[in-house]
Amino acid sequence: MKLTTVTHVSLDGVMQGLGGQDEDRRDGFERGGWALPLYDSEAAEFLDQVFQRAEAFLFGRRTYEIFARSWGTGSWGANQGNNPISVALNTKPKYVASTTLTDPRWADTTVLSDDVRAAIGQLKAKPAGELQVHGSGDLIRWLLDEHLVDEMILFTYPVVVGQGTRLFPDTGPDTALELLESRITSVGLIIQVYRPTGPPEYAT
Repeated sequence: MKLTTVTHVSLDGVMQGLGGQDEDRRDGFERGGWALPLYDSEAAEFLDQVFQRAEAFLFGRRTYEIFARSWGTGSWGANQGNNPISVALNTKPKYVASTTLTDPRWADTTVLSDDVRAAIGQLKAKPAGELQVHGSGDLIRWLLDEHLVDEMILFTYPVVVGQGTRLFPDTGPDTALELLESRITSVGLIIQVYRPTGPPEYAT
């Protein structure tokens, strides 16, 4: 399976608390809900298509618990019928990279706690499909460090949040990216699809 990461970030790289005020208040974060006012129909249509490609999902524990509290309750499916995000999340296998989660309540969830790299390698070795990682910043950074990411989708919102956890830290490994697709929605939300290509080149 191709491993694809899907991340929503502000212009200054923040990915924390995009969905609501109380979604993630770690470290005193008070500016949650910054993405939804800018999430237009063009972005929604694109994201629906992304979810429909998924063969399975891989999460870090924190994002898994956020998704389970909303999409995993069944309320989205009941209220929205064939919502493609709800359908995908509730019918496809879910994997969680965690050493502390022991009793997942969301159906069809497998916890990866021992030799996570080998377990992900086995999933990627399957002949077809797409293993998607949504949110899960710590996990995405680790996957990039381990050279396990095949494709990155970034939704970059035209807003500077000014605080919160960012996708990339101040220091870390360097990676070159090949741009595969780019589009801008009517509100200025930029959707880009990248393929990691190894170490970048530097001028001498």
